[in-house]
Order: sequence, then C-alpha cells, then structure tokens
Amino acid sequence: MALRATHPVHRILARASGKPQVEAGEIVTCAVDVAQVNDLYLQVIRSFEEMGGQRVAIPDKTAFVMDHYAPAPTIKSAANQKAMREFVERHGIAHLVEVGDGVCHQVLIDMGLVRPGSLVVATDSHTTTHGALGAFGTGVGATDMAAILLTGRVWLRVPEVARVRLEGSLPSGVMAKDVILRLLRQLGADAAVYQAVEFTGPAVSSMSVSERLVLSNMAVEMGAKTSYIAPDRLTLEYLARRGVPSGSIDLTLHEPADPGFRYAWEHVLDVTGLEPQVAVPPGVDTAVDVGEVAGTRIDQALIGTCTGGRLSDIEVAARILAGRRVARGTRLIVIPASRAVLQEAVRRVYVQVLLEAGVCLATPGCGPCLGAHQGVLAPGEVCISASSRNFPGRMGSTEARIFLASPATVAASAVEGRIADPRPYLR
Repeated sequence: MALRATHPVHRILARASGKPQVEAGEIVTCAVDVAQVNDLYLQVIRSFEEMGGQRVAIPDKTAFVMDHYAPAPTIKSAANQKAMREFVERHGIAHLVEVGDGVCHQVLIDMGLVRPGSLVVATDSHTTTHGALGAFGTGVGATDMAAILLTGRVWLRVPEVARVRLEGSLPSGVMAKDVILRLLRQLGADAAVYQAVEFTGPAVSSMSVSERLVLSNMAVEMGAKTSYIAPDRLTLEYLARRGVPSGSIDLTLHEPADPGFRYAWEHVLDVTGLEPQVAVPPGVDTAVDVGEVAGTRIDQALIGTCTGGRLSDIEVAARILAGRRVARGTRLIVIPASRAVLQEAVRRVYVQVLLEAGVCLATPGCGPCLGAHQGVLAPGEVCISASSRNFPGRMGSTEARIFLASPATVAASAVEGRIADPRPYLR
C-alpha cells in the first residue's frame, strides 16, 4: 500500500489503520504493535473479564510490567501483581516484566519491542517517550486497554502536528531536561492538547537518544497526545544495540513532511545561552533560571524514573559526586530506569562512586515518583527531583514541595544541601 505524502506521524497511523492517507481530526481504528499494562491497572483485567474476554487478541505484542510498586510495598499491591502474573500465564502473554527489571518505558526499549513506525499504547501518560524513536506512543485508560487486549486494535483521533525547532548547541552543564522545562515555561502546560509535537533542529540532532527520550517523555506535560523525532543514524545504532536490525525498519514512513504540510503551530528556541532550569512548585510550566532559586534548602533529592534514570543521568551524577559527599541532613535517592542501566552503571563503576558519596541506591522502578514508596515525602519537606511532575501530593504529602530539575542540578544540589548550579562542578 503506497502512503501519500503527509507527515510521518500521520503515515504511521495510516499504516496502522490500513488506509492510504489520514487527516487531522479523522477517527481511525488502528492495529496495535505494542500494548503494555503496568501494575497500577488491575482494572484492565477486571474490565477485560466484564467485557466477556476469553482470549487476548495479541498475546505476542502484550507486556505486563511490575514497575510502579516494585518491590511490592503493601499487601494490596502484592495481591494486584499476583493477579497480573496469573492473567499473563492464563493467556499466554509473551512479556512479563518483573520486579527489578525497571520502568515500563525504558524496559520496552531495552527489550527491542519499540521501533520507528510502531504504534505503542500503554496505561501510562508518559508513553509519549517512544516518539523519540520515531514511534507513535500514547497513553490509554484501563477500559480502553481492556478493549485493546480483546481486539488488538484501538481507535484514535488523528492529531494535528506542532513543530518545535531547537537551534544552537547546549552549553556544558545544561541537559535536555532544562530544554523541556524552558519550553514548558514559554509555551504553557496546555500548549499542545491532543496534538503531536515534533522536535527538530540542530540541537536535537546533536543530542543522544537518551536525551531525546526526555524531550518526548515530557511532551505530555504540555498536553500532547504523542511526540515525534525523526529517526537518524544515532537512533538506528541505539536500537541495533538492543537487537533491532536496521533492515527491519521502514524508513520511508519517516521521510520529511510534504513541503505543503501545515503545522498547527511552530516554535523556535535557541538553546545556545540556556541556563539550568528549575520548575518551582506547584507546576511544570513555572521554570526559572537556577540562580533565582539557588540556596533553597532541600531535604531530599531524586535522580530516576522514566524521565531521569538513564545511564547518562547516572554518569553525570557520578561525575559531580566523585570525591564528594551528599550534604548532612539531605538524602539523595538514585533509581536506575532499568536493570540494563543498573548493570552498565555497575560495570562503569558509577554505582561505587555514588555509594561512596552516601547515595541511597534503590530498585529500578517508579517508586517515589508517584508517591508509592522508596522516597515518600513528609509534610513540610522539600525535594529537588529529576522526575516529570511536581504538583502537590505527587511524591507523598500534599504539604511537601517538589522542584523539578536536570539530573546534574539535582546532584549538585545534593552535595550542597540546597538548590545549586551544576555548572561549576562540571568544568
């Protein structure tokens, strides 16, 4: 089937729906390439059974992931995971991601399940992460996922596409997290509601794939339905290391948009002079330059989750903490995004550096990001976090305050016991 020239995001949905072309606003029913359920959503199984489900339509394309409560901190979460394991065995589901394997979004990538052109749906809003690999990744609710397990298909409204172009090159000590926080500051948390956000430009091309994943991950924080970064040589090399041969990828889907294609809106940011950013509670779109909040005392610092727990994040923390100690009265929790990340961090001795600095190393998973365990905040406490959200109650008490920043800024702040600029530590 020849796909007519449109935008790559639309071509992906056209392929998945078996149509030659789709247009923004159109309702399409698409075949799902990857369906993922995390351990927050036992309701998926309940809804599946209430719908009369007897068999899972796409067991070979389905993954159940134990990551939000890993290891299980309560009897209820343990019982939920037990029920999910039994469902997986009963229906012959191919992929069971166990406690300790890591955060769903990173693990699916590590397993080679996500590739350019894939339609990935998961019971998690940060499924937009997979747009960094040229996939259409989006979150769905429990009832929608139950229907996907029943049919292997999902209905979607074809989104408009917005384009963010990043010019220039990132200064030392400034990371992708700083870029997305500045974009949220400029555009707002509702800039791209039910739209696809494409990231492009020389600054994106020069970023590692791990850094691109951060941009795509937090596109949802501006309301995006999905995100998109065109796959390039770095993408193919990254996937090849995870067992995805380049010959299995249809790059014709990812040819540039037709010259006449009209974006919903466009925005340009030159990152050349960008300073480290910190999002001040209670919103992701309230970022300021680090100097405006430097000196704010912190109780806890967190490096981890699907936004900030990759190898490059742990590496920059190790660089800053080497030969130093976490400040007295401050705790720094580091949670690798996956078992593979942890293994490589051990091999490169980053973990030893962190442990010698007084870091608390936790099991790969989501834990404190959603206020479940492994770092819940008490009333009145202040945390600086490399995670994705900082609204009241996100990491525990509604009376705690969460500042969002890059892993570099978080590590420097842990050394000083107060919010700090990471750049002097990286010169």
